Amino acid sequence: MGLDACTLSLFVLVISTNSSLGFTTQVSRMPHSANLRSNNAFTCHAVRSDKSSAKTDKLINDFCIGTNIFWKTLVIKPVLDYVELQPAGTAGKDPFSKLKAPPELPGISRPVWLTILGSVPTGLVWYGYYKFSVEEELYQYEVQNGKLVTGCGGWGTLLPFVFGILIGGPLQLIGLELGDTIIELAGIWILLGQVNLYRRVNELCDEIKDDIGLSEPPLHSWWALLPPPLDVVVGLRQVHFLSEYWRIKRGDDYEKDIVAEELFPFISSPRFTLKEFLRKPSTWFWFSSDWDDIEFDILKD
Repeated sequence: MGLDACTLSLFVLVISTNSSLGFTTQVSRMPHSANLRSNNAFTCHAVRSDKSSAKTDKLINDFCIGTNIFWKTLVIKPVLDYVELQPAGTAGKDPFSKLKAPPELPGISRPVWLTILGSVPTGLVWYGYYKFSVEEELYQYEVQNGKLVTGCGGWGTLLPFVFGILIGGPLQLIGLELGDTIIELAGIWILLGQVNLYRRVNELCDEIKDDIGLSEPPLHSWWALLPPPLDVVVGLRQVHFLSEYWRIKRGDDYEKDIVAEELFPFISSPRFTLKEFLRKPSTWFWFSSDWDDIEFDILKD
C-alpha cells in the first residue's frame, strides 16, 4: 500500500472513531454535491495508489525473475543438474540425505540442529548451500503458485555475492580500491537479501500461526543489520520458523528440535523486542532458564 492509500485509511479511521473532534458533524453538514465530489476525489486517489502499488509489485516481480535467470545462465550444466528442483519426498529422511539434497517443493524442513550440523564442520560452506536452497525453494514456490515473486531465488541471491568476493578479493589484494567497492556491494546485496528473507518468512508464518501458537510475526527483519551476535539471533530464528513452515506444508510429523526448543529457547520463542531479549536471560540458554530478569530502567519497554 502506498503513502497516499495509508493517508486515506488514517483519515477514514479518524472520522469513524473520533467524532468528538467534530469531523463527523462537519462532513454531514457539507452540501450533497460537495460531499459527493469529496468522496469521488478520495476514491480516485485510492485507485491511483492501488495502480501504483500494483505497478511497483510487477516491477519487483520482473526484476527478481530476470535476476535469477541471468545468474543461472552462468552456471555449468553438471551443477544445474545436481541442484535441479525435485518434488517433496525425493530426499531421504536421514540427516546426511537432507544435507546433500537439492531443493524440493514444498521445501525441505531443515531444523536448527541440522543446519548447525552442516555449517559448523564445513566452516559455513554448507550454510551457503542452505542459503541457496531456501531462496530457490521460496522463489519456485511463488512462481509455481502464480504469486508475484518477491525474491531473486537461489542463483540471483547467492551468485552476485560469490562473484563479488571472487572478483573483489584479488583486486583488493593488489591494492585496487575497486576491489573494496565490489566486496562492499556484494556484502550489501547479501544483507538486503537476508532482510527480505526475514520479511518473507514472517508472511509465511501468518499462514500457520494457529498451528505453531503465534499471535504476531516472529522476526524483526531489521535485526539483520545488527552486529554479531544479535544478527545471529534473528538468523537462527529464521531457520527455525521456516523449517516449521515447510514441515506443516509437507505434512511431516513433529520432531522436537532440541537446539531451538531446549538448549537455546530464544530461537523458538514468540516475537520479542531487543530490550526483552536483553533483560530475560531465562530465554538465552538451558542453564539460565531459572534466572531472574535483569531490572535496569534502560531495558524497560
